[in-house]
Amino acid sequence: MTSPDFLADQFQGHRPHLKAVAYRMLGSLSEAEDAVQEAWLRLARSDSGDIDNLGGWLTTVVGRVCLDMLRARKSRREESLEERLPDPVISSTDATDPEQEVLLADSVGLALLVVLESLSPAERLAFVLHDMFGLPFEQIAPIVDRTPVAAKKLASRARQRVRGAAPNPDPDLNSQRRVVDAFLTAARGGDFAALVSILDPDVVLRADGGVLTGGMKVIRGVAAVAGQLATFQRMATSSTTQPALVNGLAGLVNTVDDQLISVMSFTISDGKLATIDILSDPDRLARLDLTRLEP
Repeated sequence: MTSPDFLADQFQGHRPHLKAVAYRMLGSLSEAEDAVQEAWLRLARSDSGDIDNLGGWLTTVVGRVCLDMLRARKSRREESLEERLPDPVISSTDATDPEQEVLLADSVGLALLVVLESLSPAERLAFVLHDMFGLPFEQIAPIVDRTPVAAKKLASRARQRVRGAAPNPDPDLNSQRRVVDAFLTAARGGDFAALVSILDPDVVLRADGGVLTGGMKVIRGVAAVAGQLATFQRMATSSTTQPALVNGLAGLVNTVDDQLISVMSFTISDGKLATIDILSDPDRLARLDLTRLEP
């Protein structure tokens, strides 16, 4: 095997980990791929013989690339006031894909990714790299141009903001599915009382229809979310609904005449629906990879 081929083979071995880091940093599958590709380009241009720890070097590079992308994105969003749901990762309920398991380790649901969006770029990097991937602050500090002590403070601030902001999902998928099935039954029947009975008191509904609906809408509380019953009923009775895993949690994929119209992600906490996330943006739906749903 030639040296370039050997380097490419080594990089491919690290790719699932690097994509997992980038996805948590960016919440975008396409941008995560871009960040990983940029890491490969930088590796190909470097003197790889001087790299003692390739995995650590690549993680650091991906971290820097993602930090730059987050800063650029934050600047754009401050101008446009754009908010959107992170990209969902969709698979069948019985899928076993090693690369996807790496990507979604620790059940990085959409609700948690939404909370990460509220952090500053430096806070998000420190939290993701340390709390999710165990990188020491001595390695994180140079990426954010801080001392290790300052990097530790960034992660601590992020941790305080994340703690309690995203509900902890019930770990049992069968229990999650029972609640989602109860939601579907209530929606199809237009049963207001049944819907209310499975909603957490602090339930949050996020619906992202893209430019067609003016971006993401957020609705909070049982009364307001249950007030969307007519919308839920139209969805449940006019579309074909397929159970799926969305970011490793129980979810639904809805189609009309084999055309994807929405993806729904649910966070079930203590047996109640704590968050409902609905992506119905046609442009983003068209880019989703649904091959893992195929038999």
